[in-house]
Amino acid sequence: MKKKLLMGLTTAIVMGAASTTFAAANPFSDVPAGHWAYDAVTQLAADGVIEGYGDGTFLGNRNITRYEMAQMVAKALARNPQGTDRAALDRLAAEFADELNNLGVRVAELEKYADKVQWHGELRYRYWSRRVETSRDHKHKANTDNFQFRLLPTAEVNDHWKLKARLQASNNMKTNESGDFAMKFGYAEGTYDKFKVNVGKMPIYSNTDDGLVIDDFFSGAQLEFGSKVKVLLEGGRWKDDGVINDDPASYWGGELSYDNDKLYIGGSYKHFNSDDFRTRAGYKSNEDDANIWSAGMTYKLGSSVKVAYSYAQNTKADDYKNSWNAGLSYKGADRSKGSWGASAYYRRLGYNASLVPTYDTAMDNTKGFDIGLSWSPLKNTLTMINYFRGETLETDRDVDVLFGRVSFFF
Repeated sequence: MKKKLLMGLTTAIVMGAASTTFAAANPFSDVPAGHWAYDAVTQLAADGVIEGYGDGTFLGNRNITRYEMAQMVAKALARNPQGTDRAALDRLAAEFADELNNLGVRVAELEKYADKVQWHGELRYRYWSRRVETSRDHKHKANTDNFQFRLLPTAEVNDHWKLKARLQASNNMKTNESGDFAMKFGYAEGTYDKFKVNVGKMPIYSNTDDGLVIDDFFSGAQLEFGSKVKVLLEGGRWKDDGVINDDPASYWGGELSYDNDKLYIGGSYKHFNSDDFRTRAGYKSNEDDANIWSAGMTYKLGSSVKVAYSYAQNTKADDYKNSWNAGLSYKGADRSKGSWGASAYYRRLGYNASLVPTYDTAMDNTKGFDIGLSWSPLKNTLTMINYFRGETLETDRDVDVLFGRVSFFF
């Protein structure tokens, strides 16, 4: 794109906020007073939007880089124009968002002037191959593969409140059956300095043990306060068909954690109440509560290696009441082209302590090693492969699980 075309667009944006008195002095030797763009270029130079080159020229016929254009947009934004000028400038800010981020201009600060609803999403493909030994010379085999499409809108209500949701649909590749496009969660998020409140149906994730206990959704309210030291309180109703078959369980819990970017340590308590626990294997007779305590720690060794350990126990269960997880990870794919990571963990998952753990490979009531690789071959893509090798807690039978995932983000 020619510099004069972009400058004409930038001029139209900035002129609405600029003064009407042009600088008398000619700032550039190659833009004479009779040039068609003289007034616009002179005004933009006076406003600090453009600077030209060290030899006193403007070089208006030269192609400019995206980085140079982003610099002009950033300087124009600093003038805070309003109305139609602001709307046009916001469209430019969205186009040059990556370059503006590199310049230190936070796109998050620009969003409040742009559209009130932001859309993000993901298309993911997942594959599982499970092998469970049922006798000395036989293994049960099961393969699963599916596509899942997710839409993640965020709507700004005001300076403190946002509405967040996730809409999704899945397709079973083997049977070619698709599920309905439905809302997975939707909630209001309020942020006031170090205090945050969420109300609605939202994710429930056991942060202190990094998902060893639960990674799911619940309906209710959540309060969080702090920065390095954080306190989280939440309560409501929770239901997962693999645990609670009838009425949702009542739920409340809390977490306390400390994070200084190098060391993270925390502990939590989660209480669930449902009649379905009475018939759950490994449970005390007529017991309808689950009281789960957990703790976790991660420590960074340099900038690339992280060591982690977590433990959970359900004090209301007789059997399968303990879970723990220990291992290390190296780097990690972050959706930028070429990023990658590797991990190796040993996991023990008693299913009365790990109700809905976050892991894609390790199964209920199993223990064993879980190794994984992640890689982003292109921007906004992610590929993963994990392999779990272990045995069941009940019978010590062999278990093998291979998992793969490819995701495209937008």
